[in-house]
Amino acid sequence: MCDFPFFSLVCTGEIFELKAELNSDKKEKKKEAVKKVIASMTVGKDVSALFPDVVNCMQTDNLELKKLVYLYLMNYAKSQPDMAIMAVNTFVKDCEDPNPLIRALAVRTMGCIRVDKITEYLCEPLRKCLKDEDPYVRKTAAVCVAKLHDINAQLVEDQGFLDTLKDLISDSNPMVVANAVAALSEIAESHPNSNLLDLNPQTINKLLTALNECTEWGQIFILDCLANYTPRDDRESQSICERVTPRLSHANSAVVLSAVKVLMKFMEMLPKDLDYYGTLLKKLAPPLVTLLSAEPELQYVALRNINLIVQRRPEILKHEMKVFFVKYNDPIYVKLEKLDIMIRLASQANIAQVLAELKEYATEVDVDFVRKAVRAIGRCAIKVEQSAERCVSTLLDLIQTKVNYVVQEAIVVIKDIFRKYPNKYESVIATLCENLDSLDEPEARAAMIWIVGEYAERIDNADELLESFLEGFHDESTQVQLQLLTAIVKLFLKKPTETQELVQQVLSLATQDSDNPDLRDRGYIYWRLLSTDPVAAKEVVLAEKPLISEETDLIEPTLLEELICHIGTLASVYHKPPSAFVEGSRGVQHKRLPGSAGSGESADSPDTGSAAGVSEAPPAVIPSQGDLLGDLLNLDLTPPTTSGPPPAPSSGMQMGAMDLLGGGLDSLVGLLHAAPPVPQRTDTPQSPQLSHQSPSPPDYSPTEVGPGDHAGPVKARSPAMGAGFGAPPTAMPASFPPPVSGGLDDLFDLGGSVGMPMGAYSPPKSIWLPAMKAKGLEISGTFARRAGVIQMEMTLTNKAMSIMTDFAIQFNRNSFGLAPAGPLQVLTPVGPNQSIEVALPLSTVGPVMKMEPLTNLQVAVKNNIDVFYFSSQYPISMLFVEDGKMERQVFLATWKDIPNDNEAQFQIKDCHLNSDAASSKLQGSNVFTIAKRTVEGQDMLYQSMKLTNGIWVLAELRVQAGNPNYTVSTVVCHVLCLC
Repeated sequence: MCDFPFFSLVCTGEIFELKAELNSDKKEKKKEAVKKVIASMTVGKDVSALFPDVVNCMQTDNLELKKLVYLYLMNYAKSQPDMAIMAVNTFVKDCEDPNPLIRALAVRTMGCIRVDKITEYLCEPLRKCLKDEDPYVRKTAAVCVAKLHDINAQLVEDQGFLDTLKDLISDSNPMVVANAVAALSEIAESHPNSNLLDLNPQTINKLLTALNECTEWGQIFILDCLANYTPRDDRESQSICERVTPRLSHANSAVVLSAVKVLMKFMEMLPKDLDYYGTLLKKLAPPLVTLLSAEPELQYVALRNINLIVQRRPEILKHEMKVFFVKYNDPIYVKLEKLDIMIRLASQANIAQVLAELKEYATEVDVDFVRKAVRAIGRCAIKVEQSAERCVSTLLDLIQTKVNYVVQEAIVVIKDIFRKYPNKYESVIATLCENLDSLDEPEARAAMIWIVGEYAERIDNADELLESFLEGFHDESTQVQLQLLTAIVKLFLKKPTETQELVQQVLSLATQDSDNPDLRDRGYIYWRLLSTDPVAAKEVVLAEKPLISEETDLIEPTLLEELICHIGTLASVYHKPPSAFVEGSRGVQHKRLPGSAGSGESADSPDTGSAAGVSEAPPAVIPSQGDLLGDLLNLDLTPPTTSGPPPAPSSGMQMGAMDLLGGGLDSLVGLLHAAPPVPQRTDTPQSPQLSHQSPSPPDYSPTEVGPGDHAGPVKARSPAMGAGFGAPPTAMPASFPPPVSGGLDDLFDLGGSVGMPMGAYSPPKSIWLPAMKAKGLEISGTFARRAGVIQMEMTLTNKAMSIMTDFAIQFNRNSFGLAPAGPLQVLTPVGPNQSIEVALPLSTVGPVMKMEPLTNLQVAVKNNIDVFYFSSQYPISMLFVEDGKMERQVFLATWKDIPNDNEAQFQIKDCHLNSDAASSKLQGSNVFTIAKRTVEGQDMLYQSMKLTNGIWVLAELRVQAGNPNYTVSTVVCHVLCLC
């Protein structure tokens, strides 16, 4: 029966009439009245006044009427909680009805009524329904547990519903299993640290058995659950893949993508030389190709997922290039996505086919698509070196068409090809110059000017060409003005006698007649360079440029792994992790592919092939948000994983002092005698590892600490560190690579880094954020303590082709509460190939969270291009404060009271300083000598340091004349212990 008449009858002033009909004795009239009420509610009319009358209609055997009343209750129970209690008895009664449909309907409705007063009455009916004999009731009750958990999580745990839900995974009915898995998964998402889905081989076997008999959405729930499981070995991984593979032929695209997600994850554990591995690759291609025959919206979702898959495993679709060829009736969003995938799959084997297709696209009528096609030709040239000549020839053919926007895009692309292959294709410059007058877009004009300036010695009339641009200098965009200034200076350095007047004219225009600070500053720099040292100017301006890398916009490997684990979800369409767009997802754990952190599988990703020799730890750069909206104030980055185990904590810390590090004061002892962390770059040497000796107990008497005393035994401690101290500064090599360390050995500044006779130790700058990871922004830096202030000294280098502005910085929570004391002061924009020095003062009043390693600092830097993330480690000496000199008697009492287990010992080798020189150098870094004595020709220095958070470090340094090896013993205590 059509319900349309009920909607047409909705009008004002009928509440009274409906009330009378609801209380009618005739069942049919009562049902018609309820339908009118639901129709009024549906169109937005307030019929809450009829709540008691509608509730009275619940007492009926008519299933249709009962459904309508339950629908009304779900809508108005929240606004009428006291009235909703009236329905509880009926719910409880319906949960015991002989009809399983009514039982399921009752428990489903009670779960949907989000009223706290009703939840306590729901427990008993729900418990019965979870063990109902009918599977339809059980599967409905399973979903109800998840709804109840969202309302009152503690109640669900206290009533034992979670355990019952876990038992349902072993249910004989596959739909009950699927709903139980879906409910547990939803609960686990809101509590990421709980281990609700305790997946083991037995459970996995049950899920795989249920998989074959579920509905399509039940299969998706089970497949998503399987994707969260990590197999024990490759044999189990292969077994699961074999049982999941039939899902690839399912008619529902969501099931197919969920199956692909499971297979992509478990393939990581399969050896590549396994026959089944090759078979699986072949089986994955057809279902992905089939998805592209659906309607455009589904095609787009499939293409976005395929984009991720080909970045991780391009061999899956390497023979399916033709399916990504654009059709004339494809929407523009499908065309652009297909174009991107074509470039990712381009190789020497299919490049001829790809270029022919791209050349055809360049004649389309859609201007945006044509531009992308022309740029794609350039990307092919950069990616496949053997095809570069053919790509250049294709671009020249397109230039001959004289279509304005095609010509301009081709010139921009050819400039990039010149950068990739210098002195190889310059013969085409003459053809480019013929189209000079038709250029009206800033990017194309700037590219042409760069070409003329870069190859001015090969262009006879280069001065005339650049002079023609100079006529409208003030009307040009900033990009063109900056490029024109540089090009004319290059021309002058190559042909000084012919272009002196031209260079004076452009310098005058840039410095005197321009309001743009970037242009003015660059003009002054060039002017001073040319007037003071033309040879230096030539070395700077005409320096050899780095080759541009493969320009395929690959997703950062860590982010790609996470997105692969989210195939078939919105994350795979947005190409962003869920935490970037799901509100309230701060506690979500980031997913990773199994075995990817050191299995060597990453070679499949084109972006990781050059990482040979790097530690097996995941990249320190954390995935960017992908847009300019990243909220630096809300960063909560997870600490990076190191390749080695963290320092073993001491078990003897019994001080009872407040733990400012959030994880035990013994972490500091571990830092001072543990091996330095693995450096982030392959060109930075690692410090030597620990060597261990057996400990012996310390024994000091109160009278032993004094400058002139020689009596009493000497302490012997446990581990000895072979940290590489260099020779004296005169013997240091001139270009020794900077060491990465966080221990006390840095304070002597004998690691071959910087010769500083006095003052606080400051390590040399190292690269924290390479340009290839940050879209051309390179950040190198170090930490220093100057006049009691910790500073983060950085060099920001722009290796991109565009200007960088609007810099900002934010730190994640860290062990010592380091935070910027002010904004990042980058007062002028940073142009291409320019660097700027920045000193950022730091405070220690930020939020505290223990990091591994302890001195790890996670940083986010934002500019006008994107938000970038990196990790660095600061020397522990930066935290030593100026008032760290302890009174002698307090020092002695504190040293004696600290348990032996809190003491650590290590050795410093090849240090050629006497005790006085060592004491003086250490004092420059706020390591104060409290007392000194000599025992059997061995000088013993007793020293104290105080950290910014009030923790004290006490040390004993033994120096023997003629012996270049020092022995250091350290203990850690808290300021409260001194009271």
